[in-house]
Amino acid sequence: MINFGKRNFWGKLISLPLTLFATSPSIASSLPRNIEKTEECEILVVGGGLAGAATAYEALLRGKTVCLTDITDWVGGQISSQGTSALDERNTQRQELFFPRGYLELRDNIEKYYGKLNPGECWVSQSCFLPKDAHTILFEQLENAAKKGKGKLKWFPNTVIKDLTIETLNNSGTGQQIKSAIAIQHQAQPNTPPLNTEPLSQIIEDAYTYEDSERLKKTIIKFSPPQNGKANDKLKWIVVEATETGELIALTDVPYKLGIDPRSELEPSSSSATPDPYCTQGFTYTFAMEHTEEPQPQSKPSFYEQYEPYYSYELERLANFDLVYTYRRIWKAQPSETETFQGITWTKPTPGDISMQNWTWGNDYRPGTPQDNLIYTKEQLQETGQLTPGGWMGGLRTETLRKGEENALGFYYWLVSGTTDSQLGEGVKKPHPNQKLLTGLNSPMGTMHGLSKYPYMREARRIIGRPNYAYPDGFMVNEIDISRRNYHDDYYRQVLTPEQYRRLQALLAGLEGFSVLSGETDPDDVKNRSRSTIYPDSVGIGHYAIDFHPCMNESPPEKSGNTERKGERRGQGQAYPFQIPLSAMIPQKIDNMLVVGKSIATSHIAAAAYRVHSFEWSSGAAAGVTASLALDKAIFPYEFTEGFAFKNKPLQELKETLDKNGNPTKFPNTSIFNNNWDDWR
Repeated sequence: MINFGKRNFWGKLISLPLTLFATSPSIASSLPRNIEKTEECEILVVGGGLAGAATAYEALLRGKTVCLTDITDWVGGQISSQGTSALDERNTQRQELFFPRGYLELRDNIEKYYGKLNPGECWVSQSCFLPKDAHTILFEQLENAAKKGKGKLKWFPNTVIKDLTIETLNNSGTGQQIKSAIAIQHQAQPNTPPLNTEPLSQIIEDAYTYEDSERLKKTIIKFSPPQNGKANDKLKWIVVEATETGELIALTDVPYKLGIDPRSELEPSSSSATPDPYCTQGFTYTFAMEHTEEPQPQSKPSFYEQYEPYYSYELERLANFDLVYTYRRIWKAQPSETETFQGITWTKPTPGDISMQNWTWGNDYRPGTPQDNLIYTKEQLQETGQLTPGGWMGGLRTETLRKGEENALGFYYWLVSGTTDSQLGEGVKKPHPNQKLLTGLNSPMGTMHGLSKYPYMREARRIIGRPNYAYPDGFMVNEIDISRRNYHDDYYRQVLTPEQYRRLQALLAGLEGFSVLSGETDPDDVKNRSRSTIYPDSVGIGHYAIDFHPCMNESPPEKSGNTERKGERRGQGQAYPFQIPLSAMIPQKIDNMLVVGKSIATSHIAAAAYRVHSFEWSSGAAAGVTASLALDKAIFPYEFTEGFAFKNKPLQELKETLDKNGNPTKFPNTSIFNNNWDDWR
């Protein structure tokens, strides 16, 4: 039975005795038991976040049968199960309302639901709202899309993919396709507490285990393509990787990267001369807290001292509780006067207001070593047996998930009772006891413990796209493709070799690059780039700053005196509006799989911009239309990118279809004939 001691702090939330499965060595992967349910679909979308939901939305509008799975029971990812229900948007893009049609519909539906777009009156965004409502709003949007397009949505909550069957076909480009997927769907056993009672760390290993447990009852589902197709059809269905960490990428063993890329002319601001797969961006368990009229009793977690040395307001200009509270306030209970600190203005908190917390030196958890990294590398997966048949357990370090959960609850206590600040010293942090942590299945996060159902992930396994004449090592969107940095800075002369520096300037010089390489043009005479790379196979758009939540140098991350990985923030800063090339969504080896969201082919630095809400939707929308057209034409997704783009008729039809139906593939006034994109700053 659970020992509700120092480490298992969730015990007070559970009314019935349970067996703890998360860290039990007795739980081991087993061979699949009998298939209990078979589901056919034209498109299998694994992962119900914004990218997965957008994929389903567009495919449903085109009349397709879509199976959509998620490890949680909510669709929406960032805006729901991960609790980051504050839309990250650039002012320029927002002023133009230049977003994909489904994303615009989502914004409209939020406004209709509340009577206003920003019911929280937060100041980080023009739209902050309750995560539990986001699931309701988005799921209804998907149902309406199915009705409108005469598609069919098959929704599988609390479901994970356990095994894939990959077959070799002579009529396939590489010869490999996903033939079927075996999934495990779980529910609470009778006479046990409902799901979302325990945090993810205590249930994740059980969720990926075939056999029933005392806690979970499992249904084994086989996903496969429709059986009414012709026997010789070369493309029977498409599988879309839309998970938050790139699970199918690991399972299919397609080439991918994780963490820091080595410094080069393509990634000149990298913090490391060699690859470091253990340093990924921090992950965050969000939570919601309500402002109260009277001070509330606050229970100090037994583990608080372990994490206290980490917490901080971070910067003096942010050292104000009301500023932090209203930054991502997701519900405003009543009108109030404005308040200003360090030039930032917001409406004052009032009783009944609800705030969602997502703070770098707070509930961000930022491991960066082989001892504590969250997303297992390929080598670690092999060592733990997760790449053997039936061995997949989600590819995450359970202990790090658990510590991230503890760190988040400790941060709540620090906000309301703490008096230390790891970065700003003594005398800065004051207690603010007029708050309560919102818990319960009807709370904003929908959990008994009050934390988000799944952590907000900023980085995942990232595929390496297929090689072509311009990308012989595999397609990749890199730092220099989007960044506004001044690459004539002395720093780059110092850290790059002379050859790398010359190649960097040649790449930035465009058509004049050959003269730079030949020595006819001095590298220092090259003008700074004034736009992002334009891709002939662009199928979507995104715009956000390159934003880092760096890993920490030592293990554990909360260690007293620990510091961020040196140089990680050098790559951050403003980016030009950028495109989503289809080549970044097509993995090597597997011909009937598309990749969306945070796992597309981007470098570590570029990924820091390609991760926010509207980008995820845009990539998913592109995948939904691409998959639908591929099925209609019986061609593989990679065939849209073959040869010269202007001669590829399927690609041109795809781009025309996307643009015509309100899924833009480029920003206004950002063609190759316009080199001044300062209006989009």
